[in-house]
Amino acid sequence: MRVAQTLTLIRLSPDGTADPIDRDIAVECPVAIEVDGFGYAVMMMTPERLEDFATGFLLTERLVDAPGDILDIEPFAAESGWIVRVTLAEHLRGRMQDRVRHRTSDTSCGLCGLSGLEQIARPVTGRPPAPQVDVETLFATLATVRRHQPLNGQTGAVHAAIACDAGGMVLAAAEDVGRHNALDKLVGTLARGTVLSPDFILVTSRISYEMVDKALVAGVGLLVGISAPTSLAIDHARQHGLTLIALARSDAMLVAHDPHDCFA
Repeated sequence: MRVAQTLTLIRLSPDGTADPIDRDIAVECPVAIEVDGFGYAVMMMTPERLEDFATGFLLTERLVDAPGDILDIEPFAAESGWIVRVTLAEHLRGRMQDRVRHRTSDTSCGLCGLSGLEQIARPVTGRPPAPQVDVETLFATLATVRRHQPLNGQTGAVHAAIACDAGGMVLAAAEDVGRHNALDKLVGTLARGTVLSPDFILVTSRISYEMVDKALVAGVGLLVGISAPTSLAIDHARQHGLTLIALARSDAMLVAHDPHDCFA
């Protein structure tokens, strides 16, 4: 799967000169998610690690309860993008069909297939654990983020979601042109059991409601973002006990919610 392509662009300079320059550009293409024969969503994303993405997406969409509910994932290239065909366990097919019947639109916001505002509040199982990481480790981990963003280093156009243990060791990372997609890829990687359970997740984006919701599905105790949170994101974190840190920069971080008084 190609994730970057080299194009020739024109670089303009203050002195009025215009020079051709070759630049690596992040690939963005439509990825259609088909579940049990139903077209569920089309996501504009980086066509990489589609099995991880599909797993995380189905979990965060609440179409499945566990990775074992997914019987098969089959990505394949189509003329204009990619198609990911998913087969669910028999007992979940009614859930999928009910969602499809009530769909009114597609979005890339992470709340695909919902027909009314009342459907946004979806169930969250359990309470997140207290994070074990200290402030010094958070700053040290933040300083290493770029090492785990090879595609962004190449193109400057993608987000990352990074899972870390309490000592700041990076356990897994995922990149995508969409911040939600990057986090879904990471959630899928964690759910499939290929790495140890993390203490916290760091995202290179703003923190919105759906980013908090995906972190809750991942079961981590702490979500850290390098940009600002929204009001609904903070409300969601407070309602479900997720520790939330935003505007994480090299000189300061903002604690938005700390239910365990870990950073008081």
